[in-house]
Amino acid sequence: MREIQAVVTRHLILGLLFFMPRAWRYRLERRLRGKEEYRKLLASDWVLISWAKSGRTWFRVMLSRFYQVKHGLPTRQLLEFDNLHRRNAAVPRVLFSHNNYMRDYLDDRETLHHFRGKKVVMLVRDPRDVAVSQFFQWKYRMRPHKIRLNRFPAPGADLGIFEFVTSPGSGIPKIVEFYNDWARAFSYLGDILVIHYEDMRRDPAATMKQVLEFVGTPGSDPEIAQAVEFASLENMKKREKKSIFRGSSMRVKSGD
Repeated sequence: MREIQAVVTRHLILGLLFFMPRAWRYRLERRLRGKEEYRKLLASDWVLISWAKSGRTWFRVMLSRFYQVKHGLPTRQLLEFDNLHRRNAAVPRVLFSHNNYMRDYLDDRETLHHFRGKKVVMLVRDPRDVAVSQFFQWKYRMRPHKIRLNRFPAPGADLGIFEFVTSPGSGIPKIVEFYNDWARAFSYLGDILVIHYEDMRRDPAATMKQVLEFVGTPGSDPEIAQAVEFASLENMKKREKKSIFRGSSMRVKSGD
């Protein structure tokens, strides 16, 4: 309910300020989104950090299924911050974040101090693969509003894949900068587990087991195996066609 109220409030504020310059409204929207995400960060039990197109959707489906199996919860609800926690308090409140908007709200682009005191799982992927996947997302699937909000090259720009993936504003340099920011923060954040998309592809059960033990909700091998099988690419595509995940606009592709 709180999340719905935040979205409605954001749209209302931005709607009332329709007369302001577009760039100003985009800056305000980023701050409003950052404010709501920061509220969730403070209330979260742990955080999953990643750059876009790094396998977060796949990981989220596995995690959702694990908690469903572990606690006898309905299949048709993906983990959305605290929705499963409200059904069973044993399920943690998990914030899935790219840390894209909180820095605008906190006006802090130099540090990651706002994550102090939180367990952080960082999902990383080869920046070259991320950048290529992001190019196709930008060119063929991303809505113009999201493109402008997240400061990608303009919608419809005559930009080839090489120019995109080498661009300091959208490609490999930007992704490496993101990873380096986190590497520098390890010394003062401390409670961080780094997992790799490539390792997760090779052995998803081992990666899941590692994460679940780190965040304090360990599971049995059969429970983890069920989660992995449920979230296989083939099974996820079948469920996407049937719209099995209620209230989710999830689109399933390798690397999402």
